[in-house]
Amino acid sequence: MLVHLALVGSSVDDIEVAIPEGLAIGTKVLIAAFLFAVALEVRWGDMREAARQPWVFAAGLVTQFVVIPALTLLLIAALDVPPSVGLGLLLVACCPAGNLSNLLTYRARGDLPLSISMTTVSNGTAVVVTPVALAFWGSLSPRVTDTLAAVELSPVDVLRDVGLLIMLPFAAGILVAHRRPGVAAGARRFVEPAVVTLLAVLVLGGLVSNAGTVVEHVLLIGPAVVLQNLVSLGAGYAVATACRLSTGGRRAMTLEMGIRNTALGLVLAITFFPTLGGVAVTVALWGLWDLITGGVLSSWWRRRTPAEDAPDAHGDPSAPAARSADPA
Repeated sequence: MLVHLALVGSSVDDIEVAIPEGLAIGTKVLIAAFLFAVALEVRWGDMREAARQPWVFAAGLVTQFVVIPALTLLLIAALDVPPSVGLGLLLVACCPAGNLSNLLTYRARGDLPLSISMTTVSNGTAVVVTPVALAFWGSLSPRVTDTLAAVELSPVDVLRDVGLLIMLPFAAGILVAHRRPGVAAGARRFVEPAVVTLLAVLVLGGLVSNAGTVVEHVLLIGPAVVLQNLVSLGAGYAVATACRLSTGGRRAMTLEMGIRNTALGLVLAITFFPTLGGVAVTVALWGLWDLITGGVLSSWWRRRTPAEDAPDAHGDPSAPAARSADPA
C-alpha cells in the first residue's frame, strides 16, 4: 500500500496519512518537479498582457486570495465542519488557479489569453502568498487555529520546505523558460503530465485502498466542497462582471476562480499535515468535484457562442470571425 490512511478514532480529524520514509522523499522530489513544470509555462508575453490590464489582474488576485478565503471562513462557521475539513477548505481557497482552467476556458469559448495570463500571475504570486494566506486566514478561525497549533509547525521548517519545495524549483523553471524557451517547450509536454499522473496514482491509490474510510466521511465533507466550489465560481463571475469584461472574459475569470490547483494543495497537505488526513481527503474530493463542475460548465458554454463572437445580426459578411476556435 503506497499511502495508508489510518483512522485512529471515529472522527475525520483522526485520519493520519502514513507514508514510508523512502516514499516521502520521493514525494518531495515529485513536488519540486511539479512546481518546476508549472514554472515552465510562464511566458513573459503573458506578464506583459497583465501589465496592460492591471486592474483586471489585481481584482482577480484579490478575489482569489482575499474574497474567496473570507467567504470560506463564513462557510466553515455556518456548516460547523470539523477542524481538519475547515483547514482543507482554507488550503484550497489559498491555492492559485490550476492549468486545467486554461483547457476548460478554451473548451468554453472563453478568453484564452486572459486565462493563461491569470494562471501565470496567480501561480507566480502563490509561491509566497499561499503559505502566508493560509496562516493568516487560519488564524481567524478559532477551530482551525487550534488545529494548526496542535500540529506544532516550526516556522523555520516551513520556510525551509517552502523554499526547497516551491520557491527554488519554481525559480529554476522560470529561468529555463526565459533562457532556453526551446528546451522549456519540449520539457513541458511531458514533465507536468508525468508528475501529475504519478501524484494522482499516489493519492488516488491511497484513497481507493482506504475506500471505506473515505466513503464514511463523504457525506460530511461533500456538501462543504460543493458549496465552496459554487461560491468560488460565483465570485469569479461577479468580479468579471464588475470589471465589465466581455462574455469570453467572464467565462475565463469564472473558471480561474473555480478551478483550483488542487494538485499543489495535496502536495502541501501531505507535506505539512500528515497527521491530519482529513485535510488531504478534503482537498482530494475538491479536486474531483471541480473536474465535474468545470467539465459541465465548459460544455454548456461551448454550445453558446459569446455575443462578441456571433455573426453580425444583419449577416454582414465583413463581420469579424469568432476568436475562439472550437476544440472539437
